[in-house]
Amino acid sequence: MVPALVPSGLAILLVAYSVRQFLICNTLEPTIADKLVRHLYPLRKMSTSRLSFRLHHPFPSGTIQDVTRIDSVSLRTLDGNHYASGSMTNAQCIEFCAAKKFFYAGTEYSQECYCGRSIRNNATLVNDSDCFEPCSGNQTEPCGAPNRLSLYNTAPPMPYLNPGVHGYRSLGCYSDSVAARTLTVGMGTAGGAESLTVALCMSACAAGSYFYAGVEYSGECYCGNTLAGDGTPQDESGCKMACNGNMTESCGGSSRINIYTTRLAPPGWSSLGCYTDNIVNRTLTTQLFPVSNLTAELCVGACEAEGYYYAGTEYGGECYCGNSFAYGGGPAPDGNAGCNVACIGNSLEICGGPSRLNMYQHRESESTTSSTTVPTTGLTTAGVTTTVPGATTTITTDILQPTGIPNGWYYQGCWADNAYGRVMANEQGQDSNLTVESCIAICDMLGYVLAAMEYSVQCFCDDFLRNAATKASEADCSMSCGGNPNEKCGAGNRLSVYSNNNEPLTVYPLPSIQKTNLSGSWQYAGCLRDDAEERALPYQIILTTNNTANNCISQCSAFGYTSGGMEYGKECYCGDPGDVSSAGVTFVPDSECQIPCSGSVIDICGGANRLSYYTWQGPPLTEWAYASGNDAGAYQFLIGGVVVPLITQATRTGKITFLEKYIGTGEPNTTNAYELDLALINNFTGAWRPMHVRTDIFCSASITLPDKVGRQLNVGGWSFDSTYGVRLYWPDGSPGVWGENDWQENYNEIALQSGRWYPSVMIMANGSVLVVGGEEGSNGDPVPSLEILPAVGPTVYCDWLKRTDPNNLYPYLAVLPSGGIFVAYYNEAIILDETTFAITKQLPNMPGSVNNFLAGRTYPLEGTAVLLPQYAPYTDPLEILICGGSTPYQGAALDNCVTLAPEVPNAQWTLERMPSRRVLSCMTALPDGTFLIVNGAHQGVAGFGLAIDPNLNAVLYDPSKPLNTRFTVMANTTVARMYHSEAILLDDGRVLISGSDPEDDRFPQEHRVEVFVPPYLMTEDPIRPAVNTSWKDWSYGSTYTFEVSVPISKVSLLGAASSTHGNSMGQRTIFPAFSCTDNLCTVTAPPNAHVCPPGWFQMFVLSASGVPSMAIWVRVGGDPANLGSWPDTPSFTVPGEG
Repeated sequence: MVPALVPSGLAILLVAYSVRQFLICNTLEPTIADKLVRHLYPLRKMSTSRLSFRLHHPFPSGTIQDVTRIDSVSLRTLDGNHYASGSMTNAQCIEFCAAKKFFYAGTEYSQECYCGRSIRNNATLVNDSDCFEPCSGNQTEPCGAPNRLSLYNTAPPMPYLNPGVHGYRSLGCYSDSVAARTLTVGMGTAGGAESLTVALCMSACAAGSYFYAGVEYSGECYCGNTLAGDGTPQDESGCKMACNGNMTESCGGSSRINIYTTRLAPPGWSSLGCYTDNIVNRTLTTQLFPVSNLTAELCVGACEAEGYYYAGTEYGGECYCGNSFAYGGGPAPDGNAGCNVACIGNSLEICGGPSRLNMYQHRESESTTSSTTVPTTGLTTAGVTTTVPGATTTITTDILQPTGIPNGWYYQGCWADNAYGRVMANEQGQDSNLTVESCIAICDMLGYVLAAMEYSVQCFCDDFLRNAATKASEADCSMSCGGNPNEKCGAGNRLSVYSNNNEPLTVYPLPSIQKTNLSGSWQYAGCLRDDAEERALPYQIILTTNNTANNCISQCSAFGYTSGGMEYGKECYCGDPGDVSSAGVTFVPDSECQIPCSGSVIDICGGANRLSYYTWQGPPLTEWAYASGNDAGAYQFLIGGVVVPLITQATRTGKITFLEKYIGTGEPNTTNAYELDLALINNFTGAWRPMHVRTDIFCSASITLPDKVGRQLNVGGWSFDSTYGVRLYWPDGSPGVWGENDWQENYNEIALQSGRWYPSVMIMANGSVLVVGGEEGSNGDPVPSLEILPAVGPTVYCDWLKRTDPNNLYPYLAVLPSGGIFVAYYNEAIILDETTFAITKQLPNMPGSVNNFLAGRTYPLEGTAVLLPQYAPYTDPLEILICGGSTPYQGAALDNCVTLAPEVPNAQWTLERMPSRRVLSCMTALPDGTFLIVNGAHQGVAGFGLAIDPNLNAVLYDPSKPLNTRFTVMANTTVARMYHSEAILLDDGRVLISGSDPEDDRFPQEHRVEVFVPPYLMTEDPIRPAVNTSWKDWSYGSTYTFEVSVPISKVSLLGAASSTHGNSMGQRTIFPAFSCTDNLCTVTAPPNAHVCPPGWFQMFVLSASGVPSMAIWVRVGGDPANLGSWPDTPSFTVPGEG
């Protein structure tokens, strides 16, 4: 039976499958559907209009029996959260469990609710009639019975594509068939098919030295060295079966396989790395336009079809070809850093970057020798010169050529193997039917220059010989091939070597440890054992083809790490000496580090569980200060809260507005908006004035308008009408006296042109309001556009927002002094024309993590950003500081900040390492020009329940200090501030800290409000300057007088900011020119609207010892867009022009 009285339109599926599997299912009320999806999977994309609860297993008719008693908690059918209520309904229980991200909800014994992610403890089905007790909150529907559970379930999340692991990268979804497998080697994995994950399959294929790996039908793993059969790329929708061992990642589908490869270039081609390019003078002069969205494979294939030797991909979607490099193009001086734009056709593959090419070379054009061939006459012999780099002798031999070998291949003789290790690196696995032709075919297909057979059944491929290989007697290669007794395939430790040209072979000497010519101030420290439970160094980088000591350690030092090392040939690790100490690893003889580097066969890059370890011995790369006592500041409890806010914002009346989620997504029994009066802080009821909003401000944006009363504007929201919301509040009242005004909103009179969830908002130089980006609401499709308020023309489409969705939400915006608008989104940054909104300057991508350049800085990889101070006469370029963030998929929080002066020519990001990793953090500008970094976590991304390990430490950033010495570690709090936390500056110079809305069992929904007291207020008797002025409305460039009680050192203007999701909208710090005679001072307003956009500022005056005054709110630049008269509709009260 279906519950009789559930919310109107609510689609609830009772576990009521008949023998014929008849399903009873309706549609959910949209707002509830949105809420359930959002709480379950904050980053999941799905339609918000309909959600059906459905069965996860085809049970027969009935409800699931709870086989336990109430007190047997350990054997519950649903073993997640639970609660009891005297007003229980099935809808209420489902809502509770969905908010906690559980897939199953069940009611029992009239008033109990249980949640779980699976059905546990062998629960069995019983008849519907067994669930006979009415719900305590609705007598017309059943809520289980004693030891009986009425069970409901919602669909699990759509699996996501794993980008690759263990050196493999994704090629996407391919077709497959049982009769003609795309990958021919079926591979068993640890735990069997029921435990399959992408990582387990990749690990198994890597152990077998296969170039390709694939997962299919949830539990099947395949390997191979070629893409065989008729396998072709397919739409990703065909590969949506979740892995048996990890339901969040896809493992192919029915006749569909997710393919991965370790090859950095398509077969027959070599990757040359990142090359320079110029939009006027191209390095490769021919541009082609392959069909479909660009990938490296498509570009290389197009160039090969046209007969070109070189191919290059650029800026995600451009393909260039040539037979030589023109206009001085060559390897990029910054290595691979500039090649950082994902291919349009494969977001997991890199296709160059701005003025950077990912360059590929056809192997037929490669020259692998530095000496001259000694030819011989006749068809049966060939001259073979063997060159040993660094040696003084060459060996020339005449070798009898076997007959019947593939055209273009030449026999190069019998060579000794394993005297000092393998002389060829890429074994293709044993084949009892091996022939010379089959081995050559494999190596040729894989793009190698050399093919060799050993021990009758083994095939090796490479581009050269290594480990000081030496010739052996031809008689030594005496074993017949397993597949042809008339051919010779080497012998024990003997290789029959063939090449695809008759040029001399290159032979490299034995590799050695690089101890000289190291980058910077690095020194070799020794060979470290690295087999402890904890890695010696935490950050791993896989450099499949270019790992060397200098490539590895220079990357480490660029990100502020003073320890680096290489392992297993292609692995690079970075960290600090403290990491090595805490891991407890020890040094071993250098001889145990014996594997050649993937980027230099003559150098050693560690061994198996052995690290070639290097340390920085030069000047410190980073110096952090550790404050104590009063110098560390202090966290203090301020007041108990009434809501968990999503946005906090100071008003010009000295009060703070709090906005929270609306009814249905927020807490019950609240008005969803409040104003905190600090003058009544000892009177809980008096301190919190209830206010009201009409729609859901969940993940909206706020700004203070430059009208004459400093109204607060809030736009966007969670779903449906909320996303179009335009809400205004006119602050009134005074300290200790409640105001009467409330939030005003009428969707039918004034609304955004496009609904927006997670937008950003900014006051432009002309005084208008710019609204940028967002999604359609409740994890909907992107809204890749911007618009102006009051509305001027249609929205403007932004392809850069479409391309980087969903990692660009709440972008950082700023008006630039030279004109234009700076935008930072995901890991990119641009300057827009302030009139047309066209891109006028593409800035370099932001550095990310030392081992993941795809890390981001905006929601959901949430960092925090501010503008660094501007000082009169405003001739220095404006700088933007962005701190923290995270990596996609792994959620590894970043431990660095990056700074950019976007207006300077050839602007480049400067990276500074922070004292700890941070995501979900907040940054607040202080009156003395420093910045306080607080809140957040050490691991995770934004969203409900998606972060762990709270960062309880405050950090002070002082931009007046030299680079890499600017961070001071301050006081700690005991309150975890996770997702949805805030920090704003108060008029008294303290920082108000609020919120934390993790919606999980690990951390509380945080109502407590704290303040952080900076050191300038921590002296025993801080004397604040008293300030008196009647000038509170400033024109650009004019001078204004004020009186002070003590000598002063600074005057600062801090823009009225709102705080949400790490974004301080409206923040700007300006130090205007001033002068004083005795206690009378004169200050000069900033010169124009680009240096200082029109708006309200907290004006502070600092004493000689740095103690700030109480803020005086001043308006700079007036109201040039006449926002004071907007909106001119009946539902809104406006202050008018002026």
